[in-house]
Amino acid sequence: MPQKGTKVTKNQNEIFTFSGRSRFVPFCGYTLPTNMTTFRSVVLILLLSTHGFAQRDLTRYVNPFIGTGGHGHTFPGAIMPFGMVQLSPDTRLTGWDGCSGYHYSDSIIYGFSHTHLSGTGISDYGDILLLPTVDNAFVDGRPQTARFQHRNESASPGYYSVKLDNGNILVELTATARVGMHRYTFPSTQSANIILDLAHRDKVLDSSFRVTGANSIVGWRRSQAWAKDQVVYFALEFSQPFSAHGVIVDGLKAYFRFDARAGAPILVKVGISAVDIEGALKNLHAEVNDWDFDKVKADAKAAWNAELSRIVVSGGTDAELINFYTALYHAMTAPNLFMDVDGRYRGRDFKTHKADDFTNYTVFSLWDTFRAAHPLYTIIDQKRTRDFINTFLVQYEQGGRLPVWELAANETDTMIGYHAVSVIADAAAKGIDGFDLQKALAAMKHSAELRDRGLGAYMDQGFISMEDERESVSKVLEYAYDDWCIAQVARMLGKTSDYERYNRRAQSYKNVFDRGSGFMRPRSNGNWVERFDPREVTFAFTEANSWQYTFFASHDIAGLIDLMGGRREFVRKLDQLFATDSPTTGREQADITGLMGQYAHGNEPSHHMAYLYDYVGQPGKTQMRVREIMDRFYKPEPDGLIGNEDCGQMSAWYVLSAAGFYPVTPGSKVYAIGSPLFPELRFNLENGKSFVVRANGVSERNVYIQSATLNGKPYNKSFLLHDDLMRGGELVFQMALRPNLRWSTGAGNEPVSRIDGPEIVPVPVIKAAGQTFRGRLEISLAGIDSKPVDLHYTVDGSEPNSHSTRFTKPFFIEADTTVKALAIDPNGRQSLAARAKYHRIPHDWQITLLSNYSSQYTGGGDFALIDGIRGTTNWSGGGWQGYQGKDFIAVLDLGRVEQVSRVGAGFLQDIGSWIWLPRAVEFGLSVDGKTFESGFSIVNEASERQEGVMTIDFVGNISPQNARYVRIHAVNFGKIPAWHPGSGGDAWIFVDEIFVEK
Repeated sequence: MPQKGTKVTKNQNEIFTFSGRSRFVPFCGYTLPTNMTTFRSVVLILLLSTHGFAQRDLTRYVNPFIGTGGHGHTFPGAIMPFGMVQLSPDTRLTGWDGCSGYHYSDSIIYGFSHTHLSGTGISDYGDILLLPTVDNAFVDGRPQTARFQHRNESASPGYYSVKLDNGNILVELTATARVGMHRYTFPSTQSANIILDLAHRDKVLDSSFRVTGANSIVGWRRSQAWAKDQVVYFALEFSQPFSAHGVIVDGLKAYFRFDARAGAPILVKVGISAVDIEGALKNLHAEVNDWDFDKVKADAKAAWNAELSRIVVSGGTDAELINFYTALYHAMTAPNLFMDVDGRYRGRDFKTHKADDFTNYTVFSLWDTFRAAHPLYTIIDQKRTRDFINTFLVQYEQGGRLPVWELAANETDTMIGYHAVSVIADAAAKGIDGFDLQKALAAMKHSAELRDRGLGAYMDQGFISMEDERESVSKVLEYAYDDWCIAQVARMLGKTSDYERYNRRAQSYKNVFDRGSGFMRPRSNGNWVERFDPREVTFAFTEANSWQYTFFASHDIAGLIDLMGGRREFVRKLDQLFATDSPTTGREQADITGLMGQYAHGNEPSHHMAYLYDYVGQPGKTQMRVREIMDRFYKPEPDGLIGNEDCGQMSAWYVLSAAGFYPVTPGSKVYAIGSPLFPELRFNLENGKSFVVRANGVSERNVYIQSATLNGKPYNKSFLLHDDLMRGGELVFQMALRPNLRWSTGAGNEPVSRIDGPEIVPVPVIKAAGQTFRGRLEISLAGIDSKPVDLHYTVDGSEPNSHSTRFTKPFFIEADTTVKALAIDPNGRQSLAARAKYHRIPHDWQITLLSNYSSQYTGGGDFALIDGIRGTTNWSGGGWQGYQGKDFIAVLDLGRVEQVSRVGAGFLQDIGSWIWLPRAVEFGLSVDGKTFESGFSIVNEASERQEGVMTIDFVGNISPQNARYVRIHAVNFGKIPAWHPGSGGDAWIFVDEIFVEK
């Protein structure tokens, strides 16, 4: 150890010693002295004192149980801000509402593990499970579980406790950034056991441990779940030697026995690392080098107070204060530190790297958090914002692209878009530096130029068709926004050609806006999908329907207003969104919750919509809706979140909305103003300044802004600029019972979101009665916006241009044909080309379906199974017929008696989407359609657990026999098995095509 007062700098981690006891707790990649609460706490206390504001205990307003019920998917355990360790009880092993490992409705605890995900929709983590028991450690070769009651449970930032009914054991948990600490108070017994379970929850790929001393263990766990290859190493120490220990047969579970008759608690501390055991040991000894549980708990509380004090509110009800600070707490739960005290971390290439000038993080739920959580960090935590972006860039170097949804060095590829570009553009626009912007632009462009996930079709034709890719409309809209973000960074760097290219691509949302219906609408085979209901939840959208995506063009709201027919029509549409009583239809989607009309606050695509009224001069409606959402959908109770917390996004929406503004367009400096919740809210900024939002007269009913001043001068704008916020000052609102219709009206007073530069010419629509036909088929073309264009087309598969045939009236085709078409405006600018393929059915077969197919999965209609077009592995593209919870039965009429020698049908399996191959397929033949001879039966031999999409033809050869009718009977898989997340639900059969050969 260095001498007192000496400062040693090593590997970017600063270690200080002071007079008195010296013990160390890490903070965001730095090791700091606990006897000064933490360096950041002291700095923040000093900053607050310079503003004349005394520090309060803000942790008392945090209720970690909020969101642990319903569908919030949070957990109540002990964590540090953005910490590597999340030490929490596990009460549930599987299922949608078990994603965090804990659900408030449960009464059994499996144990206490050291890693958890907050608010996600897929489960993972739950590493290194410990459970204290008395007497028997295992029952029938399995670890015990423990019953508990909520009246014996408590939680606060950095601390959790519960008294277990089994054995009357008091469990207390606390944590540093990389170490979990347990304190178990047993009744007087010489058979106090602590179970170690490395097989808990996820599929184990390779795990082991070894005893290294009388009170110490080390080991590792490599598992597969959402992250396909997650590794965690651990170093564990007990506060006293164990008297005995034993290992269960599989070698992944063990017990350690202690004599607890003296009455002293038994403590456990567990350091973790994603690098190696040495890293876990270093983390353990650097952060918790003694057994002072209460000190670690106090330090965690101090650290949380320091972080929560970045925003200090005054006034408000107890419920509002609890909602607010719990939301801020949840927004600081992830991303998570993913680096040892010596700077080493596991990279996206699964190799060990060392961070010399940044802190490495993991758990980037970017589809969610780009909207509000990351913009919140640009205000209150710019240092971490730099670290997040530098983490993105090393992931790009090590893994080949920017993260989409990265978890524990694994790219899960969950959700859509490439929203790391939004986080980068937002930081750059707001003047946050400390990362290589040139490299960032290269990485952003790389993500945008890949040709997977529908991007190839998006680049080639300006939109994604249903047959190209599932979630086609949502992907077009989100890719277009991301491309706008790239254009903004290109402009900052003077990259004119890049700016122009991505600005054009950013307008691609126009190619899926149907002026006739007024909605974003899926396209298929060059046309609109004909059967369309904006309420219907289909695979053309991501966890949503057209209502919930039609307003997502946040980077070009002015352009969207024009498409909808102007400001009045835009307001009418927004009013209808919030006021309609019509429920969603179509497939069940658990994420669509918190409905207010068709607005769904429980899922992220809706989050900006209430603020859109500001952009059309009606801020009073924004104020009304924002306050209604805050009041209805955030409650200080376990079921207090209306949807998944999603790593801070649901909570960040509340934090920013309570402050009175929201980032409708991340990547710009503009915040749309809503309705401030508290009489005073103060941002204590990292630059030493503070920005205060006051709401004079605010109350439950006084939610409308009458007037405002900024730094003492009248402020008549319904938006706030980031630069004004960061300069510090005071924004004062006068609130009242009714809106002031004159406030913030007129040019220059409303927020503006508009794409600069030339407008694109939208891609035209190729219309026909269907993709298949008998005889001949009529084809027509149409532009999709109100601007005049000439339409040109080809029918020979060649690319159209201005010299191609000009469309003047519908035309007919009589054979297999590929039609391509483009639009040319009066200035000579051309659209990209739409393409449509048509197939002439070569026979006159008829089919009678004796089972009813789903209205969502028609395959193209009643004749889809005999149209000669095979469904692809993109089953959501419309090529397959779907039958849920029933057998598929159909009779094919060949039109005449023919000699048949081969019969078959194609089926698809994708167990992740609840689609299984049939148990068996039976074929029968008949001459008269009444009496069917049993032809043959084929039993499915494929694994019911096979992941991914696979297609299999159930086909058989028979001795040639005369038949006119063929009956096909596919036996449904049945109820979904217990091992599947959809346990107990009805399985789907997907079928296409039926074929008969002579």
